[in-house]
Amino acid sequence: MLQVGDVIVSFDVLTEPFMCDVGRCHGACCIEGDAGAPLLMDEVADIEEALPAVWPELSAEARAVIRRQGIAYVDPEGELVTSIVGTRECVFALRDEHGHWQCALERAYRRGLTRFMKPVSCHLYPVRVGDFGQCRAVNYDRWTICRAAVERGRAAGMPLYRFLREPLVRRFGQEWYDELETAVRELYAQGLL
Repeated sequence: MLQVGDVIVSFDVLTEPFMCDVGRCHGACCIEGDAGAPLLMDEVADIEEALPAVWPELSAEARAVIRRQGIAYVDPEGELVTSIVGTRECVFALRDEHGHWQCALERAYRRGLTRFMKPVSCHLYPVRVGDFGQCRAVNYDRWTICRAAVERGRAAGMPLYRFLREPLVRRFGQEWYDELETAVRELYAQGLL
């Protein structure tokens, strides 16, 4: 483990290869799992503000869930998460013309229709951030649906933390990420990674 500021980073995040390969996984992380995507409290208002831009693209089932319970709920572990259709599919999951799942929020953002990209937990996946009072922990959430991403990352020589540079900066800031990069270089130079 490496501590940068008040954030503890698992060595797996620093050393494991990873590079999303949506062509092979088809965006399964949008529809697999037993709960929605974890949300920060301030993201709820951002999503509600973006909702009119994505509403027409959402499935009838997703719209019904949102009408009934809203865009988020508290899961059995007490975590605020996006609402899901049935028992797994995020209400914001859409299938594109290639049969790949993608986020309606991100699609609207990329088209310039909203200011909110998507929940930072989705942007960071497969990294999960845990809050432990005075510190936060950044851990790699290994999952078989990401096997193709590991293979692609290995072939490209891309470690997970570098692949996730943009969302890590979004979550913790550029200065934090720069400190992380410096610490990783030092760990490699000392033969500790």
